[in-house]
Parts: sequence; structure tokens; C-alpha cells
Amino acid sequence: MTVRCRFAPAPSGSLHVGNVRSALFSWLWARRNGGIFILRVEDTDASRVTEEAFRGVLDDLRWLGIDWDEGPEVGGDLGPYRQSERLEVYRDMVARLLAGGDAYRCYCTEDERKIREEAARARGEPPGYDGHCRDLGDAERAGYEAEGRLPVVRFRMPDREWVVEDLVKGEVRWPAGDLRDFVLERSDGSPVFLLAVAVDDMLMEVTHVVRGDDLLASAPRNIAVIEALGGTPPAYAHVPQVVGPDRKPLSKRHGSTSVEAFREQGFLAEALVNYLALLGWSPGDDREIVPREELIELFDLTRVSSNPAGFDVEKLTWMNTHYLQQLDDDEFAARSVHFFTQAGLGVEPAVLRKAMPPVRERVHTLRDVVELLRFLFSDDVTPNEQAAKLIAKAPEGYLKEAADTLDALPGWDDDAIAAALDRLAEGAGLNRTRGWQPIRAAVTGSNVSPPLPESLQLLGRGRTVERIRAAAP
Repeated sequence: MTVRCRFAPAPSGSLHVGNVRSALFSWLWARRNGGIFILRVEDTDASRVTEEAFRGVLDDLRWLGIDWDEGPEVGGDLGPYRQSERLEVYRDMVARLLAGGDAYRCYCTEDERKIREEAARARGEPPGYDGHCRDLGDAERAGYEAEGRLPVVRFRMPDREWVVEDLVKGEVRWPAGDLRDFVLERSDGSPVFLLAVAVDDMLMEVTHVVRGDDLLASAPRNIAVIEALGGTPPAYAHVPQVVGPDRKPLSKRHGSTSVEAFREQGFLAEALVNYLALLGWSPGDDREIVPREELIELFDLTRVSSNPAGFDVEKLTWMNTHYLQQLDDDEFAARSVHFFTQAGLGVEPAVLRKAMPPVRERVHTLRDVVELLRFLFSDDVTPNEQAAKLIAKAPEGYLKEAADTLDALPGWDDDAIAAALDRLAEGAGLNRTRGWQPIRAAVTGSNVSPPLPESLQLLGRGRTVERIRAAAP
């Protein structure tokens, strides 16, 4: 059997890290087994789905390195892979279910259903549709249609115990009578999720469905539809939700939780993939840095925890710092360019590359690089509050003397600059920290920068001296 996994997002915005974790687990399982990974887009709800969001989903997945073997822009023998292009397929399947007696037309109004459901709750019966239209006669149907009622199509849920052998949750049971008949097709002829997902999984020959456990109750319904159509249901793996520090499902109240947000904050794709893979799964040891190739080799759906996984931005940041430090200088500089551009700064590639060694140990995200090196690519170095205080505390004439000393240096290298700065501080009765601080503030506009001699060497003699003279009282 060829393992065939899928990810089926509904693109209404940037991918949430919880959804991406499900996609990653599905992708890892396909890659681990030498199988096929399918990207299928659930875009039948035109009120929520936009083309921009659809493109964003593709960009997010590509940035993460989650590639697909079948799907949009790739194709495949079992497409199309956008549900909006499969409406005729769903209509044909509904017709088959109606013809086989596995579905029926329901004419109940919303008010009628509510009244009966409230009465059923009062009697202690399970929630859901009561099957009122299950066995209508021709005369009753004709009467409803004469009133102008537009029916939905409901699936006739077999009245038996349902058991799902979930790869994560284990055996899950629903007693007979708990799962009521459900809508397959709306009155306007559009398919609902429970129909479309079952039909697509069957026709695309999906063998494993990996998704959030908020969809666990859909599994027996999906299975029932697939079996009624003569198909073989896939194996299910319902992964627990990702939660915040308060143990509540991750949401906007916990801050940015989208792939796009982490990308724009300067996190690396390889760090985010590593972190998400270890949310609820372990390779079997205490390692926390697991490269992508090893994730593929070691991943096992049956080892995914059934408990909610806590999302910790600090842990992700630590992991991102590790991956940043593994980049060589050329790659580090290349990945940083986007963030300088975003900040409206042009960069000199050679200067940026030379600046990588002194900033490497001081940054946690690529965006941090911009803040540390802004002074190299912009002459707007208006001192921040802390820098202004350091300049104001400098001894009288100190900055002017610093400018003269540096301007007169015969050479312009790190060692010569450091020696000159030390002599200047010693002559003023200052230690290195206090002696160098006002110069850093004058040159960079900040109280924080890469090591000062390296910063001045990169900036150049002329710009360094000019900025110190401009800051001198």
C-alpha cells in the first residue's frame, strides 16, 4: 500500500501554527513511508475564502519546506484539488446516496427543528436531528414542495455503535443512537464539509488523515459516507490542540500565532519546523535540535501524545537562536536583506557580510540584525533616550577629543581603534565601559551595538568622525 496523506486548509487567512503542525505531521508521515503528500484546498465557502489567502497558504507551506506531490500548481491524476472546482463531483455523489437510500431530502424549517430539539433535550435524548423527514411519503413531499420549501439532503446515519481506532487517541466509541442524521448538501445545492471531505478522501485514495482533535466527532460520519459509497475509509490520527501558557487553545489573545507573523518577525523556517515537530511528539530521547532529515527518518504517528501541547515562544526563540548561529556568514547576510528592505534601508552586501561575525551571538531573530546594524546603512542616528543620557554624561570636551584622536589614526582596523579608545578613556580617568559608551551612543544612536571597534571599522573613518563631532556639545 502506498501511503497517501493530505492537508486540506480552508484559506481564510495566514496558516495558524496549530494547522501547520497537523500539516507537518501528515507530511512527515508521507515522507517517512515513501508516500504521497496531497494539498487539497477547501474553498467552497466564498464568504470566507480569498484568492490572496489561497496564495498565502501556498507561500507559507513553501517557505516551511512542506512540499506537495499532488495539488494546486502541481497537478495530479486525482484532481482537481480545489473543492470549488469539484462541485459536480459532490452532486453526483449525493445523487448516488439518494438513489441507494443512504440519504434523503429534508424539508424541516429551522424553527421546526429547534422546537423539536428543545423537546428532545427536555426528555434527555441525545442532541441532533430527530429523523422527521426520513420516511416521508410522496404526498408529504409534494405538500412541502407546494409550500415552496427548498430541501437539504441528509445522510441516513446507521443506528449502530461506531468505533474509530485512532492512531493517536486509541479506540474511540460512540453508542448507538448518539450520532444523528446530518446534512450533506444545503438547500442551494452546495456541499457541506462532512460530504466534501469524505468524498475527496475516498476519491483521492487517502490512506491516513492527520488533523486536529476538534474534528474527532466527524470521523465516524466521514467513515459512514465513504462506506455507503463503497469506499475504504482512511486511518485517522487526531492530534490534540496546541495551547497557550494558560492551557487554553492558542488564539490571538496569546499574540501572533500565524506562520506569516513568525516569518516576518525573523524566525527561520527550519527552527519553526523543528519546534512544531516536537510539540506533542518526541524522537524517543531528550534531543531538542532535530534536523529535517532526521525528523523524516524518526517520525511515527503512533508516538504522538494525546495530551494538548503547550506553545512556548521563548523555547521557539531559543531554538531559532541556535539555527541562526549555524548559518555561515553569506547565508546569514542573505537571509537578513529582506528585513532591511522592509525597514526602508538599502544595504551594501559586502559590508553586511562583514558585519555578521560580530552580531551572530547577539541576535535571536533576523529582525534583530536590523536593529543592531541600522547605523551602518542609515545616517539618521538620532540618539534614543538611553543614548542621549550617555552623551550628556560624557566629560567636557571628551567627544571632540575622541573625534580628533580617531581622525588622526594612521590605520583603520579593529586593534588600532580599540587601542585608541582605551588610551582616550584612560586619559579621562574612565574605565573601558564608561569611556566607550558615549562614543557608541554618538555613532549608532543607541546604547546597544555590536562590539564598538568592529562597528567603527565597518562604518568607516569619515562617517565615524563626522557623527562624533556632530554629537559633541
